[in-house]
Amino acid sequence: MHLVVGLGNPGRKYEGSRHNVGFMVLDALARAHGLPELKEKFSGLWAKGELGLGGERAPVAVLRPTTFMNLSGDSVQPAAAFLKVPPASVIVVHDEIDLPWRDVRVKLGGGHAGQNGVRHIIARLGTPDFVRVRVGVGRPPPGFRGDVADWVLGAFDASERAELPDVLTEACAAIEQVIRDGASKAMTAVNARAGARRAP
Repeated sequence: MHLVVGLGNPGRKYEGSRHNVGFMVLDALARAHGLPELKEKFSGLWAKGELGLGGERAPVAVLRPTTFMNLSGDSVQPAAAFLKVPPASVIVVHDEIDLPWRDVRVKLGGGHAGQNGVRHIIARLGTPDFVRVRVGVGRPPPGFRGDVADWVLGAFDASERAELPDVLTEACAAIEQVIRDGASKAMTAVNARAGARRAP
């Protein structure tokens, strides 16, 4: 079984923000595969079901922490422990300012790159060796009034919202590929697709 975690902040104030793209991906994945309604547990909302992957059924649990982003590990660690999911089978979906908008990439292990949700999950799991599906939101454009926090906590603009469904679809495909083929193969394939989209 894999545990798929979408990161974000709870509350209406943060709905639709760049920082909450992990929640959006998780919701899209649950809809696409007809997963059960999320219920409260593990300081979050979760469900258990199966993903249909090319005729095969893969058991999965999905989790939306309802802690704030920088305390995400307080939800992920107890869920992984209860479900007996090892860190290598935990997939965390989060926004990534160091990737341009629309880039979706897979990473196994490594540092947190300043992403506080990932930082806290590393601390609570006691290891960085879990899978990340990184959804690029880019850095603030020239002339943006505010800092990086204002940017990621801000809402997607109209042009980004128009492209968001394609981004969510690609992120879901990345998750499915990790579960079907393993992190290493998925990393090669997904990251190559991102590179091809960026090429002139």
